[in-house]
Amino acid sequence: MTTKKTYERPIIKKLESNMPNKFGMRTIYEPMSHVEGKAVKDLIQQYGSPLFVISEKKIRKTFRAARQAFETRYPRVQFAWSYKTNYLDAVCKIYHQEGSWAEVVSGFEYDKAIRNGVEGSKIIFNGPDKSETDLRKAVTNNSLIHIDHLDELYMLQDIARNSGKRPRVAIRVNMDTGIHPIWDRFGFNYENGQAWDALNKIMFSGLMELVGLHTHIGTFMLSPAAYGVAASKLAHLAQSVLMKYNHEIKYIDMGGGFASKNTLKGSYLPGTDISPSIDDFAEAITSALMNSDYRPKNPPLLIIESGRALIDDAAWLLGSVLANKRLSDGRRSTILDVGVNILFTAFWYDHKITPAQSFTSYTEDTALYGPLCMNIDVVRESINMPLLNKGDQVVIHHVGAYNMTQWMQFITLRPKVVLIDEKEKVHVVRNNESLDTLIALENVPDHLVNFEL
Repeated sequence: MTTKKTYERPIIKKLESNMPNKFGMRTIYEPMSHVEGKAVKDLIQQYGSPLFVISEKKIRKTFRAARQAFETRYPRVQFAWSYKTNYLDAVCKIYHQEGSWAEVVSGFEYDKAIRNGVEGSKIIFNGPDKSETDLRKAVTNNSLIHIDHLDELYMLQDIARNSGKRPRVAIRVNMDTGIHPIWDRFGFNYENGQAWDALNKIMFSGLMELVGLHTHIGTFMLSPAAYGVAASKLAHLAQSVLMKYNHEIKYIDMGGGFASKNTLKGSYLPGTDISPSIDDFAEAITSALMNSDYRPKNPPLLIIESGRALIDDAAWLLGSVLANKRLSDGRRSTILDVGVNILFTAFWYDHKITPAQSFTSYTEDTALYGPLCMNIDVVRESINMPLLNKGDQVVIHHVGAYNMTQWMQFITLRPKVVLIDEKEKVHVVRNNESLDTLIALENVPDHLVNFEL
């Protein structure tokens, strides 16, 4: 018995006859039917659509490569996992098993790190919003507190006086590294003397132990040289403290912000072609530190807080096609069950999106929309895709960073997250939400309980 073929309307396709690439004139567009050895259709059938899939193998491999890049260039290196990038317990514990400390920017994240079993002395507390309760807890646990502003500095002084304990502190420094706009919202400025003034206040008070210097110069940085400039300026501050107070800075924290392989919106070339490697960042930072004028008895510990570059390509978002339609200008549009409420990075990136099943050679420029009843729910404004049918499945790449922390329960509920371990076993690491999940947080006053329509 012969199966009737699916009808495909004829289309006229413009031939592109530019210079050939190294493979010839045609680039093959391959489906992605499996993720880490598991069939996409089977994952969706068992765990639902949409579905986040995280690879433990990929996380560990990427982290070890990053650690090697720095440790082969510098004698003392410590990574600290950025909780805001992805604070699912399963993800954090993989990094902690690999030897990474915790870097947090809120009381909530701090408590999460403690709950995950991280020693207080191995938690770095960043961010401008640290309550007095948060700071007291961090001081009691001997955590590293990175001071963001003078009000926080004065609050820590009061806590030190009243508790009799010496908080271990650093200051966050912002600076001109040649990249604009300058991230001067956080910390103390290097060029106008704010940073040096804060350091003098700490040293003169005698109430706190100044142990480090910290900077975070930007996000999705494409210039390793900027980190070299930043490292040199922090080293100069450290040498100034050594000269004036005979006090050694024990660590220099270069923050994160390293670019992943995602493609920024408006970029002419894909991120896989233009994003620097972790070796590029490591070379710029370590060379600047070793060539600086800072000469303590022992090399300062180099702390790296990279998040995005370590996990972005270790996760995928699986989704399904809900419908197709023609827009008023004739463009093809496809509606997915994946919205920007769970793919927040669609506002920043042109994510690579791959069909999960075989398809014909016909392709067409397509607008990909999510299911939300909002005009801003655009997954890709325009992408050349094969023709997808209702029920077909797609794989969205490089979604490990920020999507599972910045996602929102809006119109639709948030889906399951699964982790595929190194033996290709699938674990549910976060369950999907239900109506009961949301109602459990609500209270209705008695006078609003009953009504008639």
